[in-house]
Amino acid sequence: MRAAGFQSIVVLTGAGISAESGVPTFRGPDGLWEGHRVEDVATPQAFRRDPALVQAFYDARRAALARVAPNPAHAALARLDAQWQGDLLIVTQNVDDLHERAGAARMVHMHGELKSALCLACGERQPAPETLSDGPACARCGAHGRLRPDIVWFGEMPYHMDRIEAALAVCDLFVSIGTSGAVYPAAGFVQGARHYGAHTLEINLDPSEGTHFFDEARHGRAGELVPLWVDELLQG
Repeated sequence: MRAAGFQSIVVLTGAGISAESGVPTFRGPDGLWEGHRVEDVATPQAFRRDPALVQAFYDARRAALARVAPNPAHAALARLDAQWQGDLLIVTQNVDDLHERAGAARMVHMHGELKSALCLACGERQPAPETLSDGPACARCGAHGRLRPDIVWFGEMPYHMDRIEAALAVCDLFVSIGTSGAVYPAAGFVQGARHYGAHTLEINLDPSEGTHFFDEARHGRAGELVPLWVDELLQG
């Protein structure tokens, strides 16, 4: 891959990049998410049915962020962000803050963020307190017990789709890192990028469900392959 021909890059990251830091992947082999059915903790219906369970689940995941750190793949993408002189958008499906802690700035969280809270009373997004289980007040409207995790649950629209689609339409390189290729709309980004003529690269531990859509695939640990790819790109 020669960097000389590229001006605009979109990078999609998924659970695989954070798994190497010790962040649990979305679903384990048994179909559960950290011991819970997805339907019980990751849908609006679940929150209406048992808000205490959902709040406790995300409070625990938020607290767990203190026990993990960015890995070499996060660091490499932050280096790309700092040194790449063309356009770049890092789109992450992850709700952790490891990209930011590594130093990346040109990025969006399409599935929300653990460290953000959404007020159901006024719609304000705000930094999440350490716990939402005790019903803290909204910083904007003062309503108590109306803050929920600012996470895109099943059945809800991902964030920043207009910006992502605009970037995909003009990028000449699309790279997918650590994604299963099974969750839409992110799984369709490679096809959108190809439609507009971009070169497409998959970096994943194993072939994803969408590997056949990519022009090029590199399989192995993100912590090893992403730094090599970034070196190649920046030296190209």
